[in-house]
Amino acid sequence: MARYIGPVCRICRREGMKLFLKGDRCYTEKCAVERRAYPPGQHGQGHRKMSDYGRQLREKQKVRRMYGLLEKQFRSYYVAADRLKGVTGVNLLRLLETRLDNVVYRLGFAVNRSEARQVVRHDHVLLNGRKANIPSMQIRKGDVVEIRSKSQKQVRITAAVANVDARGVPQWLNLDRSKLRGEVTEWPAREDITMPIEETLVVELYSK
Repeated sequence: MARYIGPVCRICRREGMKLFLKGDRCYTEKCAVERRAYPPGQHGQGHRKMSDYGRQLREKQKVRRMYGLLEKQFRSYYVAADRLKGVTGVNLLRLLETRLDNVVYRLGFAVNRSEARQVVRHDHVLLNGRKANIPSMQIRKGDVVEIRSKSQKQVRITAAVANVDARGVPQWLNLDRSKLRGEVTEWPAREDITMPIEETLVVELYSK
């Protein structure tokens, strides 16, 4: 499947905020958003009034790029969220948060979602004791995600876990750092998603 392989710092600058696509670099002064807090390109420092549609589109693009999804994938999540009971926007964020690659990232087994996707695809992850190599797998309450024993000494995994305190582990996950194992103790609540996301704008865009 096609993936964006260009410079990811441009994406953060375009959205005007840190999307933490670069891993630990995003927490340092070398972050591109810290150094050049304006959109890329020759017109990046200009000031233009944004329409309501523009705000909705930018919010959708921000969330989609944050979780590393293509447009067709992202829209399918919206359709699924709209069919569930409850608030569509919250359902959408919950579906995105409970993807296997995102859970691996949230547990600190990877420095960003892109690396978490690689960790999953390269057979380093077990789900409830069985091999799981599909990043989009939906995780449920009570599921156990762990790094298999043969992969626990992988340099990139140990380096990511060493800096997990800087990123933090959400309350809906329970991490056993010594065993590189995590459990989904509850469904993620809206307040557990601390990134500044206005999901109502995404819903308004797709509802047209």
